[in-house]
Amino acid sequence: MSSDPAVLFDHESDFYSDAYIRDILRASQVYAVVGASTNWNRPSYFAMKYLVQRGFRVIPINPKSAGEELFGETVVASLAGVDVPIDVVQVFRRSDQVGGVVDEALGLKPRPKVIWMQLGVINFEAAAKAESVGIKVVMNRCPKIEYARLSGELGWNGINSRVITAKKKTI
Repeated sequence: MSSDPAVLFDHESDFYSDAYIRDILRASQVYAVVGASTNWNRPSYFAMKYLVQRGFRVIPINPKSAGEELFGETVVASLAGVDVPIDVVQVFRRSDQVGGVVDEALGLKPRPKVIWMQLGVINFEAAAKAESVGIKVVMNRCPKIEYARLSGELGWNGINSRVITAKKKTI
């Protein structure tokens, strides 16, 4: 990891600055969730519900549930079936499947601004491919958790979000 404060992220050390994540969250309104589940007890369902409650448009992508409705949106079979520009492709798939998702995303016009791989999902090759054409990448993070952390919501539950603290700084 570079000690340069201008470095906003470093995939190798699994570090993303708050500024990098915050900029993505502020600039994004439409999320396409690849691997979306209509099952209420799956992590993708929780993440989608949270983002919808915060005013984001969330388009579920899952070929097995295509045609069903989820949070006011029709589930579509693939990214190609989305008829609006996508800001963030949020990936709830295994790490070895991210390459195919990125390939599909690269074929969209316009291209998405961000590929966001969920907790536990890491694919350096797919990340490099997306970044090589100007798409930002986040790996091994959850936008639900990052939004709650950066907005201070996690602090409401007594969780240290590293954003607000009552502790006196020591130099």
